[in-house]
Amino acid sequence: MAWFKRKEKGIQTSTQDKKDTPKGLWYKSPTGKIVDSEELAKNFYVSPEDGYHVRIGSKEYFEILFDEGKFKELDKNLTSKDPLKFEDSKKYTDRLKAAKEKTGLKDAVKTAVGKSKGKDLVIACMDFKFIGGSMGSVVGEKIARAADYSLKNNIPFMIISKSGGARMMEAALSLMQLAKTSAKLAQLADAGIPYISLCTDPTTGGTTASFAMLGDINIAEPGALIGFAGPRVVRDTTGKDLPEGFQTSEFLLEHGFLDFISHRKELKNKINLYIDLIQNQPIRA
Repeated sequence: MAWFKRKEKGIQTSTQDKKDTPKGLWYKSPTGKIVDSEELAKNFYVSPEDGYHVRIGSKEYFEILFDEGKFKELDKNLTSKDPLKFEDSKKYTDRLKAAKEKTGLKDAVKTAVGKSKGKDLVIACMDFKFIGGSMGSVVGEKIARAADYSLKNNIPFMIISKSGGARMMEAALSLMQLAKTSAKLAQLADAGIPYISLCTDPTTGGTTASFAMLGDINIAEPGALIGFAGPRVVRDTTGKDLPEGFQTSEFLLEHGFLDFISHRKELKNKINLYIDLIQNQPIRA
């Protein structure tokens, strides 16, 4: 409303005294739907009108999957070093420091053990907000140690992937984590311990080329971007137009890369149903 019409409408509050709506009270989905933030949290961070699954981190997934949100974090003090003394537009050490201060995280994955529907479960969950969920030495080491914990205690293991791929600041050291994590998952398979892979938006690069596609079951959230290289890179490399919906979880399910897609509110029940079936246990309500 123009300033010269304010008094005509009975509005006496001066512009400088006007109260703005605090940030974070509302969320706007990519389809334009406006959702109250509290309502969004109660709905497992899924937009109720269009079903859009908002990107969330380890904190939220642990609250959803562990009973009463209770868990014990594993290897929480592991942090990345800078063995290559890497520097591009900024020093790697400065990037790590900035990421830690901004996110409150030590690195791009958190690992934990707790009860899920009354039974023990080990979860490694990636955080995209920490340098794009990139997979460096700490990510590989924490996943490997979590797998060792599962192996030692005979507990099912789950990895929630959300990553842009290998961490370029660690070069070959990052790529070595593909083989390292894959070898640990092979040990779980030999021991008959269930491993569940959940692909969320986005799951790309070396993550897809290793542990994200090695699950006893590979599942995904609706609409997740899953692939090795991004659509632009694939298009430029092949010189061909890509099919509609290429690299979405729905496309991958149709072409046999996934076992099923799960809405986030059904995730806990479906994971435990699979574990009960594979371990020949009575199905938990």
